[in-house]
Amino acid sequence: MATGDTAEKRGYFSSWTLKTEGIIAPDERLPWGQSILVGLQHVLAMFGSTVLAPILMGFDPNTAIFFSGIGTLLFFLVVGGRVPSYLGSSFSFIAVVLAATGFASGFHGPGLNPNIGVALGGIIAAGVVYGIIALIVIAAGYRWIDILMPPVVTGAVVAVIGLNLAPVAVSDVSGSAFDTWMGLITVLAVAFVAVFLPSPLRRLPILLGGIIGYLIYLLFANGLHLGKPIDFSGLEKASWIGLPHFSTPTFSPSAIALIAPVAVILVAENTGHVKAVAAMTGRNLDRYLGRAFLGDALATIVAGFGGGTGVTTYAENIGVMAVTRIYSTAIFIIAAVVAILLGFCPKFGALIMTIPSGVIGGLAIVLFGLIAATGGRIWVENRVDFSKSRNLITVAFALIVGAGNLALNIGSFQLSAIGVATFGSIILYQILREPAPEPEETVTADAAVGLNPAGERSLEPEPPEQRP
Repeated sequence: MATGDTAEKRGYFSSWTLKTEGIIAPDERLPWGQSILVGLQHVLAMFGSTVLAPILMGFDPNTAIFFSGIGTLLFFLVVGGRVPSYLGSSFSFIAVVLAATGFASGFHGPGLNPNIGVALGGIIAAGVVYGIIALIVIAAGYRWIDILMPPVVTGAVVAVIGLNLAPVAVSDVSGSAFDTWMGLITVLAVAFVAVFLPSPLRRLPILLGGIIGYLIYLLFANGLHLGKPIDFSGLEKASWIGLPHFSTPTFSPSAIALIAPVAVILVAENTGHVKAVAAMTGRNLDRYLGRAFLGDALATIVAGFGGGTGVTTYAENIGVMAVTRIYSTAIFIIAAVVAILLGFCPKFGALIMTIPSGVIGGLAIVLFGLIAATGGRIWVENRVDFSKSRNLITVAFALIVGAGNLALNIGSFQLSAIGVATFGSIILYQILREPAPEPEETVTADAAVGLNPAGERSLEPEPPEQRP
Protein backbone atom coordinates (compact mmCIF):
# COMPACT_ATOMS: atom_id res chain seq x y z
CA MET A 1 0.00 0.00 0.00
CA ALA A 2 1.29 3.42 -0.80
CA THR A 3 2.62 5.38 2.13
CA GLY A 4 1.62 8.79 0.84
CA ASP A 5 -1.77 10.25 1.51
CA THR A 6 -2.76 11.41 -1.96
CA ALA A 7 -6.21 12.38 -0.72
CA GLU A 8 -4.62 15.14 1.36
CA LYS A 9 -4.52 17.35 -1.73
CA ARG A 10 -8.24 17.04 -2.38
CA GLY A 11 -9.49 19.14 0.50
CA TYR A 12 -10.66 18.54 4.04
CA PHE A 13 -12.79 15.46 3.32
CA SER A 14 -11.44 12.28 1.85
CA SER A 15 -13.02 11.11 -1.40
CA TRP A 16 -13.26 7.44 -2.29
CA THR A 17 -11.82 5.84 -5.40
CA LEU A 18 -13.66 2.71 -6.50
CA LYS A 19 -11.59 -0.47 -6.15
CA THR A 20 -12.85 -4.03 -6.50
CA GLU A 21 -10.00 -6.20 -5.20
CA GLY A 22 -6.89 -6.27 -3.04
CA ILE A 23 -6.27 -3.98 -0.07
CA ILE A 24 -8.87 -1.22 0.17
CA ALA A 25 -7.29 1.96 1.55
CA PRO A 26 -9.16 4.54 3.69
CA ASP A 27 -9.72 6.73 0.62
CA GLU A 28 -10.93 3.82 -1.52
CA ARG A 29 -14.16 1.84 -1.47
CA LEU A 30 -15.73 -1.35 -2.72
CA PRO A 31 -18.91 -1.29 -4.81
CA TRP A 32 -21.73 -0.06 -2.58
CA GLY A 33 -23.36 -3.49 -2.28
CA GLN A 34 -20.19 -5.03 -0.87
CA SER A 35 -19.56 -1.95 1.26
CA ILE A 36 -22.96 -2.40 2.93
CA LEU A 37 -22.16 -6.02 3.81
CA VAL A 38 -18.78 -5.06 5.29
CA GLY A 39 -20.44 -2.24 7.23
CA LEU A 40 -22.93 -4.72 8.72
CA GLN A 41 -20.01 -6.92 9.76
CA HIS A 42 -18.53 -4.02 11.70
CA VAL A 43 -21.87 -3.48 13.45
CA LEU A 44 -21.81 -7.13 14.52
CA ALA A 45 -18.20 -6.88 15.66
CA MET A 46 -18.85 -3.96 18.00
CA PHE A 47 -22.32 -5.11 18.99
CA GLY A 48 -21.52 -7.27 22.02
CA SER A 49 -19.34 -4.76 23.84
CA THR A 50 -21.35 -1.68 22.87
CA VAL A 51 -24.52 -3.23 24.31
CA LEU A 52 -22.92 -4.91 27.34
CA ALA A 53 -21.41 -1.71 28.76
CA PRO A 54 -24.72 0.21 29.05
CA ILE A 55 -26.44 -2.80 30.61
CA LEU A 56 -23.76 -2.97 33.33
CA MET A 57 -24.15 0.76 34.03
CA GLY A 58 -27.96 0.74 33.92
CA PHE A 59 -28.21 2.70 30.66
CA ASP A 60 -30.78 1.99 27.98
CA PRO A 61 -29.07 -0.17 25.29
CA ASN A 62 -31.20 1.34 22.52
CA THR A 63 -30.05 4.82 23.46
CA ALA A 64 -26.43 3.73 23.76
CA ILE A 65 -26.32 2.14 20.33
CA PHE A 66 -28.15 5.13 18.84
CA PHE A 67 -25.49 7.51 20.16
CA SER A 68 -22.70 5.18 19.09
CA GLY A 69 -23.96 5.69 15.54
CA ILE A 70 -24.24 9.45 16.02
CA GLY A 71 -20.77 9.54 17.55
CA THR A 72 -19.25 7.59 14.67
CA LEU A 73 -20.67 10.09 12.19
CA LEU A 74 -19.30 12.99 14.27
CA PHE A 75 -15.89 11.35 14.37
CA PHE A 76 -15.97 10.92 10.59
CA LEU A 77 -16.77 14.60 10.11
CA VAL A 78 -14.05 15.86 12.46
CA VAL A 79 -11.27 13.71 10.97
CA GLY A 80 -12.49 14.40 7.44
CA GLY A 81 -12.92 10.70 6.71
CA ARG A 82 -9.16 10.10 7.09
CA VAL A 83 -9.18 7.67 10.04
CA PRO A 84 -11.32 4.50 9.82
CA SER A 85 -13.03 3.99 13.17
CA TYR A 86 -16.28 3.06 14.88
CA LEU A 87 -17.08 4.61 18.27
CA GLY A 88 -18.70 2.26 20.76
CA SER A 89 -19.42 2.27 24.51
CA SER A 90 -16.25 2.73 26.56
CA PHE A 91 -15.68 0.28 29.41
CA SER A 92 -13.46 2.89 31.06
CA PHE A 93 -16.59 4.58 32.42
CA ILE A 94 -18.17 1.55 34.12
CA ALA A 95 -16.40 1.58 37.47
CA VAL A 96 -16.63 5.34 38.00
CA VAL A 97 -20.27 5.50 36.88
CA LEU A 98 -21.20 2.74 39.32
CA ALA A 99 -19.35 4.54 42.10
CA ALA A 100 -20.91 7.91 41.28
CA THR A 101 -24.49 6.62 41.01
CA GLY A 102 -24.50 3.82 43.57
CA PHE A 103 -26.09 1.56 40.96
CA ALA A 104 -26.00 -2.21 41.52
CA SER A 105 -24.44 -3.42 38.27
CA GLY A 106 -26.06 -5.91 35.95
CA PHE A 107 -29.47 -7.39 36.64
CA HIS A 108 -29.18 -7.22 40.41
CA GLY A 109 -30.12 -3.54 40.12
CA PRO A 110 -33.51 -1.92 39.50
CA GLY A 111 -33.42 -2.01 35.68
CA LEU A 112 -32.38 1.39 34.38
CA ASN A 113 -30.05 3.43 36.57
CA PRO A 114 -32.23 5.85 38.59
CA ASN A 115 -29.28 8.23 38.94
CA ILE A 116 -28.37 8.22 35.26
CA GLY A 117 -28.49 12.05 35.13
CA VAL A 118 -25.58 12.29 37.57
CA ALA A 119 -23.57 9.87 35.44
CA LEU A 120 -24.34 11.83 32.28
CA GLY A 121 -23.06 15.06 33.85
CA GLY A 122 -19.78 13.33 34.66
CA ILE A 123 -19.54 11.86 31.14
CA ILE A 124 -19.99 15.33 29.65
CA ALA A 125 -17.25 16.66 31.94
CA ALA A 126 -14.93 13.87 30.78
CA GLY A 127 -15.72 14.80 27.19
CA VAL A 128 -14.90 18.45 27.88
CA VAL A 129 -11.54 17.57 29.46
CA TYR A 130 -10.88 15.25 26.53
CA GLY A 131 -11.73 18.06 24.11
CA ILE A 132 -9.32 20.45 25.84
CA ILE A 133 -6.56 17.87 25.50
CA ALA A 134 -7.48 17.49 21.83
CA LEU A 135 -7.20 21.22 21.18
CA ILE A 136 -3.79 21.32 22.88
CA VAL A 137 -2.61 18.43 20.70
CA ILE A 138 -3.91 20.15 17.57
CA ALA A 139 -2.08 23.36 18.52
CA ALA A 140 1.14 21.99 20.03
CA GLY A 141 1.55 18.49 18.62
CA TYR A 142 1.22 15.09 20.22
CA ARG A 143 4.74 14.18 21.35
CA TRP A 144 4.17 15.50 24.87
CA ILE A 145 1.60 12.73 25.33
CA ASP A 146 4.30 10.12 24.64
CA ILE A 147 6.45 11.74 27.33
CA LEU A 148 3.64 12.12 29.87
CA MET A 149 2.06 8.71 29.26
CA PRO A 150 4.69 6.26 28.01
CA PRO A 151 3.75 2.57 27.51
CA VAL A 152 4.64 1.62 31.07
CA VAL A 153 2.04 4.10 32.35
CA THR A 154 -0.68 3.46 29.75
CA GLY A 155 -0.32 -0.29 30.23
CA ALA A 156 -0.74 0.11 33.98
CA VAL A 157 -3.83 2.29 33.58
CA VAL A 158 -5.45 -0.14 31.15
CA ALA A 159 -4.73 -3.08 33.46
CA VAL A 160 -6.20 -1.17 36.40
CA ILE A 161 -9.52 -0.74 34.58
CA GLY A 162 -9.91 -4.48 34.19
CA LEU A 163 -8.84 -5.29 37.74
CA ASN A 164 -11.08 -2.61 39.25
CA LEU A 165 -14.07 -4.08 37.41
CA ALA A 166 -13.40 -7.67 38.51
CA PRO A 167 -15.88 -7.53 41.46
CA VAL A 168 -18.62 -6.38 39.05
CA ALA A 169 -18.22 -9.47 36.88
CA VAL A 170 -18.02 -11.82 39.86
CA SER A 171 -21.13 -10.26 41.40
CA ASP A 172 -23.15 -10.93 38.25
CA VAL A 173 -22.38 -14.67 38.31
CA SER A 174 -22.85 -15.02 42.07
CA GLY A 175 -26.62 -14.63 42.33
CA SER A 176 -27.09 -18.39 42.54
CA ALA A 177 -25.19 -21.60 41.88
CA PHE A 178 -27.05 -21.89 38.58
CA ASP A 179 -25.90 -18.39 37.56
CA THR A 180 -22.33 -19.30 38.41
CA TRP A 181 -22.41 -22.39 36.21
CA MET A 182 -24.04 -20.47 33.37
CA GLY A 183 -21.38 -17.79 33.67
CA LEU A 184 -18.60 -20.38 33.40
CA ILE A 185 -20.34 -22.03 30.44
CA THR A 186 -20.58 -18.65 28.73
CA VAL A 187 -16.84 -18.09 29.30
CA LEU A 188 -16.14 -21.46 27.67
CA ALA A 189 -18.44 -20.59 24.76
CA VAL A 190 -16.59 -17.32 24.16
CA ALA A 191 -13.24 -19.13 24.33
CA PHE A 192 -14.44 -21.82 21.89
CA VAL A 193 -15.55 -19.20 19.37
CA ALA A 194 -12.32 -17.22 19.71
CA VAL A 195 -10.05 -20.24 19.25
CA PHE A 196 -11.75 -22.90 17.14
CA LEU A 197 -14.22 -21.28 14.71
CA PRO A 198 -13.21 -20.07 11.22
CA SER A 199 -11.29 -16.80 11.10
CA PRO A 200 -14.21 -14.44 10.24
CA LEU A 201 -16.30 -15.86 13.12
CA ARG A 202 -13.38 -15.68 15.56
CA ARG A 203 -13.71 -11.90 15.32
CA LEU A 204 -17.14 -12.09 17.00
CA PRO A 205 -16.46 -14.01 20.23
CA ILE A 206 -18.55 -11.83 22.55
CA LEU A 207 -21.57 -11.82 20.25
CA LEU A 208 -21.50 -15.52 19.32
CA GLY A 209 -20.38 -16.67 22.77
CA GLY A 210 -23.20 -14.65 24.32
CA ILE A 211 -25.75 -16.20 21.96
CA ILE A 212 -24.51 -19.71 22.81
CA GLY A 213 -24.64 -18.98 26.54
CA TYR A 214 -28.13 -17.48 26.16
CA LEU A 215 -29.47 -20.55 24.32
CA ILE A 216 -27.94 -22.95 26.86
CA TYR A 217 -29.46 -20.92 29.70
CA LEU A 218 -32.81 -20.96 27.91
CA LEU A 219 -32.65 -24.75 27.57
CA PHE A 220 -31.78 -25.46 31.20
CA ALA A 221 -33.87 -22.70 32.84
CA ASN A 222 -36.99 -22.38 30.68
CA GLY A 223 -36.91 -25.93 29.33
CA LEU A 224 -35.65 -28.09 32.20
CA HIS A 225 -36.59 -25.64 35.03
CA LEU A 226 -33.18 -25.84 36.69
CA GLY A 227 -32.87 -22.08 37.15
CA LYS A 228 -34.78 -18.82 37.04
CA PRO A 229 -36.53 -18.75 33.64
CA ILE A 230 -36.08 -15.89 31.19
CA ASP A 231 -39.08 -13.53 31.22
CA PHE A 232 -40.19 -12.57 27.70
CA SER A 233 -43.19 -10.47 28.72
CA GLY A 234 -41.33 -7.20 28.16
CA LEU A 235 -40.25 -8.35 24.71
CA GLU A 236 -43.84 -9.18 23.74
CA LYS A 237 -45.09 -5.75 24.82
CA ALA A 238 -42.32 -3.75 23.12
CA SER A 239 -43.12 -2.13 19.78
CA TRP A 240 -40.97 -2.49 16.70
CA ILE A 241 -40.53 1.23 16.10
CA GLY A 242 -40.14 3.97 18.71
CA LEU A 243 -37.85 6.67 20.02
CA PRO A 244 -34.80 5.86 22.16
CA HIS A 245 -35.10 6.52 25.90
CA PHE A 246 -33.44 9.95 26.17
CA SER A 247 -32.27 11.33 29.53
CA THR A 248 -30.97 14.71 30.68
CA PRO A 249 -27.75 15.28 32.63
CA THR A 250 -27.37 16.55 36.18
CA PHE A 251 -24.07 18.19 37.06
CA SER A 252 -22.84 16.99 40.44
CA PRO A 253 -19.37 18.15 41.54
CA SER A 254 -18.63 14.84 43.26
CA ALA A 255 -19.67 12.80 40.21
CA ILE A 256 -17.67 15.06 37.91
CA ALA A 257 -14.59 14.56 40.11
CA LEU A 258 -15.06 10.80 39.82
CA ILE A 259 -15.77 10.53 36.11
CA ALA A 260 -13.86 13.37 34.42
CA PRO A 261 -10.39 11.74 34.87
CA VAL A 262 -11.50 8.97 32.48
CA ALA A 263 -10.55 11.44 29.72
CA VAL A 264 -6.90 10.51 30.27
CA ILE A 265 -7.73 6.86 29.62
CA LEU A 266 -9.65 7.74 26.46
CA VAL A 267 -6.56 9.56 25.21
CA ALA A 268 -4.51 6.39 25.66
CA GLU A 269 -7.17 4.25 23.97
CA ASN A 270 -7.53 6.54 20.97
CA THR A 271 -3.77 6.96 20.57
CA GLY A 272 -3.35 3.20 20.41
CA HIS A 273 -6.15 2.91 17.86
CA VAL A 274 -4.74 5.54 15.50
CA LYS A 275 -1.25 4.07 15.66
CA ALA A 276 -2.59 0.55 15.06
CA VAL A 277 -4.54 1.69 12.00
CA ALA A 278 -1.46 3.56 10.74
CA ALA A 279 0.62 0.40 11.05
CA MET A 280 -1.96 -1.66 9.15
CA THR A 281 -2.48 0.85 6.34
CA GLY A 282 1.15 1.94 5.98
CA ARG A 283 0.15 5.58 6.33
CA ASN A 284 1.34 8.08 8.90
CA LEU A 285 -1.82 9.26 10.68
CA ASP A 286 -0.11 11.19 13.48
CA ARG A 287 -1.25 14.49 11.94
CA TYR A 288 -4.84 13.45 12.60
CA LEU A 289 -4.35 12.42 16.24
CA GLY A 290 -5.62 15.70 17.68
CA ARG A 291 -8.65 15.64 15.39
CA ALA A 292 -9.32 12.04 16.37
CA PHE A 293 -9.29 13.08 20.04
CA LEU A 294 -11.64 15.96 19.27
CA GLY A 295 -14.07 13.75 17.33
CA ASP A 296 -14.22 11.24 20.17
CA ALA A 297 -14.61 14.04 22.74
CA LEU A 298 -17.52 15.67 20.88
CA ALA A 299 -19.20 12.28 20.44
CA THR A 300 -18.91 11.65 24.20
CA ILE A 301 -20.34 15.09 25.03
CA VAL A 302 -23.29 14.65 22.66
CA ALA A 303 -24.01 11.18 24.09
CA GLY A 304 -23.93 12.58 27.61
CA PHE A 305 -26.54 15.20 26.80
CA GLY A 306 -28.96 12.55 25.49
CA GLY A 307 -28.56 9.51 27.71
CA GLY A 308 -25.80 7.58 25.94
CA THR A 309 -22.58 6.17 27.32
CA GLY A 310 -19.16 7.70 26.81
CA VAL A 311 -17.67 6.34 23.60
CA THR A 312 -14.26 5.30 22.34
CA THR A 313 -12.59 3.69 19.35
CA TYR A 314 -12.99 -0.07 19.15
CA ALA A 315 -10.42 -2.86 19.00
CA GLU A 316 -13.02 -5.22 17.51
CA ASN A 317 -13.16 -3.06 14.40
CA ILE A 318 -9.38 -3.12 14.13
CA GLY A 319 -9.65 -6.91 14.11
CA VAL A 320 -12.20 -6.89 11.31
CA MET A 321 -10.05 -4.52 9.25
CA ALA A 322 -6.99 -6.71 9.81
CA VAL A 323 -8.83 -9.81 8.57
CA THR A 324 -10.62 -8.24 5.59
CA ARG A 325 -7.85 -5.74 4.69
CA ILE A 326 -10.65 -3.25 3.99
CA TYR A 327 -9.90 0.11 5.60
CA SER A 328 -12.36 2.26 3.66
CA THR A 329 -13.91 4.93 5.85
CA ALA A 330 -17.10 4.63 3.78
CA ILE A 331 -18.04 1.41 5.56
CA PHE A 332 -18.15 3.19 8.91
CA ILE A 333 -20.80 5.59 7.65
CA ILE A 334 -22.89 2.53 6.77
CA ALA A 335 -22.23 0.95 10.19
CA ALA A 336 -23.22 4.20 11.91
CA VAL A 337 -26.51 4.44 10.00
CA VAL A 338 -27.39 0.83 10.90
CA ALA A 339 -26.68 1.54 14.59
CA ILE A 340 -28.92 4.62 14.51
CA LEU A 341 -31.75 2.60 12.97
CA LEU A 342 -31.38 -0.06 15.69
CA GLY A 343 -31.79 2.72 18.24
CA PHE A 344 -35.32 3.29 16.95
CA CYS A 345 -36.34 -0.35 17.58
CA PRO A 346 -37.61 -0.83 21.18
CA LYS A 347 -38.08 -4.54 20.42
CA PHE A 348 -34.32 -4.79 20.03
CA GLY A 349 -33.71 -3.15 23.41
CA ALA A 350 -36.29 -5.39 25.09
CA LEU A 351 -34.55 -8.47 23.69
CA ILE A 352 -31.21 -7.29 25.08
CA MET A 353 -32.78 -6.81 28.51
CA THR A 354 -33.82 -10.48 28.61
CA ILE A 355 -30.18 -11.59 28.82
CA PRO A 356 -29.85 -13.30 32.23
CA SER A 357 -27.37 -12.22 34.86
CA GLY A 358 -25.30 -15.39 34.63
CA VAL A 359 -24.66 -14.90 30.93
CA ILE A 360 -23.89 -11.20 31.37
CA GLY A 361 -21.47 -12.06 34.16
CA GLY A 362 -19.69 -14.65 32.01
CA LEU A 363 -19.24 -12.10 29.22
CA ALA A 364 -18.04 -9.52 31.74
CA ILE A 365 -15.42 -11.94 33.13
CA VAL A 366 -13.94 -12.34 29.65
CA LEU A 367 -14.12 -8.66 28.70
CA PHE A 368 -12.76 -7.26 31.95
CA GLY A 369 -10.07 -9.92 31.99
CA LEU A 370 -9.08 -9.01 28.45
CA ILE A 371 -8.85 -5.36 29.45
CA ALA A 372 -6.46 -6.25 32.26
CA ALA A 373 -4.45 -8.53 29.99
CA THR A 374 -4.22 -5.79 27.36
CA GLY A 375 -2.18 -3.77 29.83
CA GLY A 376 0.35 -6.60 29.88
CA ARG A 377 0.27 -6.75 26.10
CA ILE A 378 1.18 -3.05 25.93
CA TRP A 379 4.21 -3.70 28.11
CA VAL A 380 5.34 -6.69 26.05
CA GLU A 381 4.88 -5.03 22.66
CA ASN A 382 6.79 -1.95 23.81
CA ARG A 383 9.51 -4.00 25.55
CA VAL A 384 9.05 -2.30 28.90
CA ASP A 385 12.04 -3.17 31.09
CA PHE A 386 10.82 -4.23 34.54
CA SER A 387 14.36 -4.57 35.83
CA LYS A 388 14.23 -0.77 36.15
CA SER A 389 12.85 0.32 39.51
CA ARG A 390 11.14 3.34 37.94
CA ASN A 391 8.91 1.09 35.83
CA LEU A 392 8.37 -1.55 38.49
CA ILE A 393 7.31 0.85 41.25
CA THR A 394 5.01 2.83 38.94
CA VAL A 395 3.16 -0.32 37.86
CA ALA A 396 3.10 -1.79 41.38
CA PHE A 397 1.46 1.36 42.75
CA ALA A 398 -1.18 1.54 40.01
CA LEU A 399 -2.19 -2.14 40.16
CA ILE A 400 -2.68 -2.30 43.92
CA VAL A 401 -4.48 1.05 44.15
CA GLY A 402 -6.82 0.08 41.31
CA ALA A 403 -7.47 -3.50 42.39
CA GLY A 404 -7.95 -2.45 46.01
CA ASN A 405 -10.32 0.36 44.98
CA LEU A 406 -8.44 3.05 46.89
CA ALA A 407 -10.28 6.37 46.50
CA LEU A 408 -8.76 9.70 47.55
CA ASN A 409 -10.72 12.46 49.25
CA ILE A 410 -9.59 15.98 48.31
CA GLY A 411 -11.71 18.41 50.28
CA SER A 412 -15.30 17.75 49.24
CA PHE A 413 -14.22 15.81 46.13
CA GLN A 414 -13.46 12.14 45.86
CA LEU A 415 -11.09 10.83 43.21
CA SER A 416 -11.95 7.25 42.25
CA ALA A 417 -9.43 4.41 42.42
CA ILE A 418 -8.98 4.54 38.65
CA GLY A 419 -8.32 8.27 38.87
CA VAL A 420 -5.85 7.80 41.72
CA ALA A 421 -4.07 5.04 39.79
CA THR A 422 -4.03 7.10 36.57
CA PHE A 423 -2.78 10.40 37.93
CA GLY A 424 -0.63 8.72 40.55
CA SER A 425 1.23 6.61 38.01
CA ILE A 426 1.75 9.61 35.70
CA ILE A 427 3.16 11.73 38.54
CA LEU A 428 5.20 8.92 40.09
CA TYR A 429 6.82 8.04 36.78
CA GLN A 430 7.94 11.64 36.28
CA ILE A 431 9.19 11.98 39.88
CA LEU A 432 11.28 8.84 39.44
CA ARG A 433 12.94 10.21 36.30
CA GLU A 434 16.48 8.86 35.98
CA PRO A 435 19.29 11.43 36.05
CA ALA A 436 20.73 12.46 32.69
CA PRO A 437 24.13 10.92 31.80
CA GLU A 438 27.29 12.94 32.37
CA PRO A 439 28.35 15.01 29.31
CA GLU A 440 31.65 13.19 28.89
CA GLU A 441 29.86 9.84 28.67
CA THR A 442 28.10 10.85 25.45
CA VAL A 443 31.25 10.16 23.43
CA THR A 444 31.12 6.44 24.17
CA ALA A 445 29.08 3.96 22.19
CA ASP A 446 27.11 2.84 25.24
CA ALA A 447 26.17 6.37 26.27
CA ALA A 448 24.92 7.11 22.75
CA VAL A 449 22.14 4.62 23.36
CA GLY A 450 19.19 6.73 24.56
CA LEU A 451 16.15 6.00 26.65
CA ASN A 452 12.83 5.67 24.90
CA PRO A 453 9.48 6.78 26.44
CA ALA A 454 8.96 3.27 27.88
CA GLY A 455 11.97 3.76 30.15
CA GLU A 456 14.20 1.23 28.35
CA ARG A 457 17.32 1.29 26.20
CA SER A 458 16.81 1.76 22.48
CA LEU A 459 19.19 1.35 19.55
CA GLU A 460 18.98 4.99 18.52
CA PRO A 461 18.92 8.05 20.76
CA GLU A 462 15.64 9.90 20.79
CA PRO A 463 15.29 13.66 20.24
CA PRO A 464 15.77 15.55 23.53
CA GLU A 465 12.12 16.56 23.72
CA GLN A 466 11.00 12.92 23.66
CA ARG A 467 13.23 11.69 26.49
CA PRO A 468 11.44 10.97 29.74
